[in-house]
Amino acid sequence: MLRLTKEIYFDMVGHCLSGLPDEACGLLVGSYGGDEATHVFLTKNAAASAMVYEIDPTEMLLVDRQAQALGSDIMGVFHSHTHTDAYPSPTDVAQALDPGWHYVLVSLRDTHPVVRSYLITDGVVTEEPVDVPGLGEPEAGEPEAGEPEGSL
Repeated sequence: MLRLTKEIYFDMVGHCLSGLPDEACGLLVGSYGGDEATHVFLTKNAAASAMVYEIDPTEMLLVDRQAQALGSDIMGVFHSHTHTDAYPSPTDVAQALDPGWHYVLVSLRDTHPVVRSYLITDGVVTEEPVDVPGLGEPEAGEPEAGEPEGSL
């Protein structure tokens, strides 16, 4: 299971939406091999493509140094699929070289973004749940779904 805060989730999805028409990408930071992302680093798609993504090695090194300064490690990567499902493409699987990472896909194919996470080891793709505590719950003072505003 991958755990994300609401802030990380919204930063990730917002970055993917703002990257359109190209794929967008970034790195998740936390404990290597762990389940909880504590930080997200939004990166540039060096490929500038709607079909593939690439994180510049220099930017990757900078994020790795920032993660180390936080006492953490890079523990995953995310990128968007602009016109397809949130499932790793053959290119994604071929590029997934670290079995300790979480590989997160954000599909922008439909009206609402779909976020899914995978573990990829030796070409074998295994989906894992994504837990975002508080996502979908009304904020304090907001009416719950189906409850009219101003009701007593």
